[in-house]
Amino acid sequence: ALNKILALRKKLHEYNYEYYVNSRSLISDYEFDLLLKELELLEDKFPAYSDENSPTKRVGGEVTKSFDSHAHEYPMLSLSNSYSKQDIIDFDERIKKIIDVPFEYICELKYDGVAISLIYENGQLIKGVTRGDGVRGEVVTNNIRTIQAIPLKLVDEFPKKIEVRGEIIFPTPAFEELNNQRKLIGLPLFSNPRNTASGSLKLQDSAEVAKRNLDCFLYAVYMKDSIFNNASDQYNYLQKLGFKTPSVKDRYIQKASSIDDIMDFINYWDDKRNALPFEIDGIVIKVNQLDLQQEIGHTAKSPRWAIAYKYKAQQVST
Repeated sequence: ALNKILALRKKLHEYNYEYYVNSRSLISDYEFDLLLKELELLEDKFPAYSDENSPTKRVGGEVTKSFDSHAHEYPMLSLSNSYSKQDIIDFDERIKKIIDVPFEYICELKYDGVAISLIYENGQLIKGVTRGDGVRGEVVTNNIRTIQAIPLKLVDEFPKKIEVRGEIIFPTPAFEELNNQRKLIGLPLFSNPRNTASGSLKLQDSAEVAKRNLDCFLYAVYMKDSIFNNASDQYNYLQKLGFKTPSVKDRYIQKASSIDDIMDFINYWDDKRNALPFEIDGIVIKVNQLDLQQEIGHTAKSPRWAIAYKYKAQQVST
């Protein structure tokens, strides 16, 4: 029974990863549901083999009466904002006053979502924590487990302990579907995906969170002995472990060696952002070399080596 349970879990984790991260369907929904049901029956019959990171936990059902707080091992700093090309020029000049060696930037989408920290030990998800005040956040692990893009178990070779950070988002189609359902039964509509994603993580019933089809992009790695030279190296590593990361192919991330390169990326997505299946509110620009990030340092609230370029807010009546 244990061998069968382990084999089913391994298969279902692989199918989930291919579907939600690589957008590939290896089996039909019906076949997947049959395997999931078989696993549920075996786990019910043999409770001694229960595992909180089993694929059966994706549907939720855990009720959290109150959320514990957790001190971040690495502070979750927020980014300083900029709104013009001149702000980016000023940012670049500040960095060049601190370091006098060649460097490059990496630009990426600024997802309009909720920052999250995921902690894994021995390849197993043990904790999901919100940003909170940057020093302490709320533990929302039960709700995090329902998000299909977040692996419950890591693949490939992994360190004993690793912390991964990213952004939980509410995809536009899923958000619109939720509002359509609320409209049909006479409930007030939610105002925007970002606030709804944040509120969803605080729901007490994880089964309700599972129904909302939240998504997540991961982009930063923290561990005791770093193996990276550049921030961009972390993306390939995260993909190998089973995480969904921003894609170079889709131009969600791009290296930049000049102000013109940065502005090209900013202007491209200012024009194209409405075509994305999720909302962004700007672009993140950061120094790519990790040793230079350390040298540049940070203030009490924000890293000096990164900045957010914010697009003008879209105004709508609600």
